[in-house]
Amino acid sequence: MPKKHEKNKFSITVCGEFFPEIYPAHRSSKWSRGEEDPLTTEMRLFCACMRWAFNRLLEGASRHEIKKSGQELFGLNSRFVDDSRLKAQALLDSQTELLKLENEETEEKLGRARKKLSLAMRKLAKAEEKGAASEVIEKLRLAVKGRNHRVVSLAKRLAELKDYREKGTIPEVVFGGRRLWEKVCQGRAAREKWRHARRNRLYSRGDESKGGNPNIKIFYDGQDFRLAVSLSHLSEQTGIDKLGRPRMSQAPRVEGKLWLPEKHRELVQIWLAMKLPYAVELIRTLEGRYLVHLTFEVVRVQEPDFAKGCLAIDTNPDGVALCNVSASGQPEPWPEGFNIPYPGNLGKYEGEFQVIPYPNGFLYIRIPDLAHASSFRRSYLIGVLAKVVVDIAFFLGKPIVLENLNFGKDRLDTNKKFNRMASNFPFAKMVGAMYRRATKEGVPFKLVSPRHTSTIGYWKYMKRYAVPVHCAAALVIGRRAMGFRERVTEELRQLVSQIKQNLTRKDNPDRPGEGKGMTRRVRACLRRLEERLPVHNGLAQSEQEAYNSVWPDLKLLALSVR
Repeated sequence: MPKKHEKNKFSITVCGEFFPEIYPAHRSSKWSRGEEDPLTTEMRLFCACMRWAFNRLLEGASRHEIKKSGQELFGLNSRFVDDSRLKAQALLDSQTELLKLENEETEEKLGRARKKLSLAMRKLAKAEEKGAASEVIEKLRLAVKGRNHRVVSLAKRLAELKDYREKGTIPEVVFGGRRLWEKVCQGRAAREKWRHARRNRLYSRGDESKGGNPNIKIFYDGQDFRLAVSLSHLSEQTGIDKLGRPRMSQAPRVEGKLWLPEKHRELVQIWLAMKLPYAVELIRTLEGRYLVHLTFEVVRVQEPDFAKGCLAIDTNPDGVALCNVSASGQPEPWPEGFNIPYPGNLGKYEGEFQVIPYPNGFLYIRIPDLAHASSFRRSYLIGVLAKVVVDIAFFLGKPIVLENLNFGKDRLDTNKKFNRMASNFPFAKMVGAMYRRATKEGVPFKLVSPRHTSTIGYWKYMKRYAVPVHCAAALVIGRRAMGFRERVTEELRQLVSQIKQNLTRKDNPDRPGEGKGMTRRVRACLRRLEERLPVHNGLAQSEQEAYNSVWPDLKLLALSVR
């Protein structure tokens, strides 16, 4: 099984472009093809070695066997062969993990689909029994047919996934992209484009003992960044060492200028000066450009100190809600002289970046384009948002606290509105952007469980501080990170009692009818609350946040009476 990633461990990736200038004079008659340059040959051999290593891993070959045979078959040095094996192993691990996740998600979807099919069949039976109109019966029959088709397709898919897991195999992997291969088969894409996607990259991992990266080196000459790529297939054997291994000559290099964005140049200079390891992936486009992905692993994470409080954040599809939480767990007004660092480089239209302040240290930053912008535009806006949030935390001198949301595919179903919101919710990008920015600025960072935060904020803090529910949820997130328990107050007990009386009074003109308010679910909810409310305050923090606490019932009650 693949190792789980450590919490609060992120990587910083800087994207640039490589402009080769100096090539070796000679070509390899054994490894090169036609008129291709040596760098293209090295990338083609590396990708072929990765595909070969993937198949050997499926057969159970060891690392030593892959390294020894790979050097002979593809002419690469041992480190490039080992890097190709690592890429193949990462692909195999990800496919194994995805198979497990898809199996669990399909089981949940199948359970929901069967419930919906049962409900549709009952509705159809009642309609036929009562002699409903033919149009209504035909519509219900169509719904039953559609839901039955979904159940059959999900059951078939689940059987395939379980068969893979029982046999210990994975679905067939198509290098170069399955979708692109399907387009090629349908005649909608050129075969050469798919072939290019199979041999267009070169990867080299970092090594601290080698001063950064031995195969793809980056250095700074005082004015510009330079990049040098080792062409291991041009290295020749000069002898044999004491252990019988071939001794190779020093491989020639392709050198050229490396362009990096201005905002990342200082960070890369510091990283190179400290001789810390960095991974480099070189990608060749169809137009012949060489894109560079330079990755730094951030492992030293500063532990947050809540002596001054924290800046709590509630993320939403269109922005973030902020709360300035004091050390006592209460909202704290913004200090004198505090101004929101409004970004000056947007300028697309008025209202693109909206700052909505509220009293007592609450704030909502709304960016409407986040919900529907293109991928590149959304990434840019998230970067702008992360900079603003981290600058606020840096000004306050407080750590950042975020909720650790989960929008996995298992939650996606036939609710189109929720599916669109969840698919477009770039939560992972928000967390990654804020963490990277916080790491650069030296601001501590912490993730907490999001369980019941909106419900607690709705019942306890929304009316008290006259703020939206998202701002109230941000206060709950900050208090949870600082270890405060959410007690049920006397005012909340009286409010639940008043709601119960209003729902049960027959002379109440606003009393909702069956299906709108006092349904069987609401009655059962009120009965559970009578048992759980008196004992809630004596529970530990983890028990108060559990799924069987009072908050799920209070959420159902809030949805029923609003």
